[in-house]
Amino acid sequence: MALIINTKFLLLFFFFLLSCLSTVLASQEDDRIWALPGQPAVPFSQFSGYVTVDDHHGRALFYWLTEAYTSPHTKPLVLWLNGGPGCSSVAYGASEEIGPFRINKTGSSLYLNTYSWNREANILFLESPAGVGFSYTNTSSDLKTSGDERTAQDALNFLVRWMSRFPQYQYRDFYISGESYAGHYVPQLAQKIYHYNKANPQIINLKGFIVGNAVTDNYYDGIGTVTYWWSHCMISDKSYKTILTHCNFTAEKTSKICDDTVRYAINHEFGRIDQYSIYTPTCPTNSSSTVRHLRLKSTILHRISGYDPCTENYAEKYYNLPEVQKAMHANVTGIPYKWTSCSDVLLKYWNDSAVSVLPIYKELIAAGLRVWVFSGDTDSVVPVTATRFSLNSLNLKINTRWYPWYSGGRVGGWTEVYDGLTFAVVRGAGHEVPLFQPRRAFTLFKSFLEGKKLPTS
Repeated sequence: MALIINTKFLLLFFFFLLSCLSTVLASQEDDRIWALPGQPAVPFSQFSGYVTVDDHHGRALFYWLTEAYTSPHTKPLVLWLNGGPGCSSVAYGASEEIGPFRINKTGSSLYLNTYSWNREANILFLESPAGVGFSYTNTSSDLKTSGDERTAQDALNFLVRWMSRFPQYQYRDFYISGESYAGHYVPQLAQKIYHYNKANPQIINLKGFIVGNAVTDNYYDGIGTVTYWWSHCMISDKSYKTILTHCNFTAEKTSKICDDTVRYAINHEFGRIDQYSIYTPTCPTNSSSTVRHLRLKSTILHRISGYDPCTENYAEKYYNLPEVQKAMHANVTGIPYKWTSCSDVLLKYWNDSAVSVLPIYKELIAAGLRVWVFSGDTDSVVPVTATRFSLNSLNLKINTRWYPWYSGGRVGGWTEVYDGLTFAVVRGAGHEVPLFQPRRAFTLFKSFLEGKKLPTS
């Protein structure tokens, strides 16, 4: 009798598991991208859609998963975040940096990125926070109250719920990556996951993070940025000395003489350059209309130019096509505005911004996470000098002294390995390192995933 009861119980449990599995698979299939308009054939799967992160306010974040070219079931999962605050990971990370596709100049078709990061990992792009790109909120006041804390919590909620929809990624090696103001997002989310894992089953198997040209510490970012301007002959000795004397990089508000001097330097001393890549041309259509938000107290990215300086314009054409939105299961609620690369509202009303994330670095390095920081050396907005000042303040022990690293038979940049952190400079790269130097960025990423030092020859 006991055997019969146990058998019935096992059968019922088995059918219950099958039911749960079929529900999960159906949910995944609802998010499958069969093909994007103008997309070349690819051997990997794609999924995109929404995950609600706050039921009460109706905040939902949009994601795009591009699985690995080969062995997606065993390769790690990497989350990519763009900064701003208020800029889209679909517009930048996915479409002009590390994603599998680039957008043609017509804004209507795609071509393959030879050095896409999903050749080494499953890449998950997230438009965060709500109000960025296709991500939305049903509570309009949310757009004027976003900040670091809520962004990190919503991203954690997203991951927990997303992994319920995609349980095959639970317990998988997981890394976070990003650039610019994601210098806040990435370590803050890593810290949230680290604390969450202490109190819950560790379905998010966080192994580390890698972040580039990252906003890190208001004081060191400010000093480092002005030093870069001066050392690269972008500003006069007079402006440099006045800024150092009168600008308080950690104050909530700066003085009038500080603001006036910075404004003068940008408008009259810089010249018409792309501040995110000082040696490449600007886009003719954007030269007078693109607004750059440079805050010395917290250097913030708004609009980015690339090696093709007009590439951002192609994204704004492509992702507003109704057939593209349909294929990506995007804009299903009828968002009352066009998809844009960045949200001016979020940037203007950003509610809270940490003065420094260096204490988080200390905590997560001590926890044994793999931490890499890289800098393109032609970016004047969050420049390499700012990052070096920030990292030097950690006083980490040097394990491997400064040396040149190589990619494609040429010097790809320079690196130094510390106890718990690797710093790398990418030669000839602007703010969006994988856009300007895709091969070197790919070498960097591959070395990071493998936990190996950058190649010495």
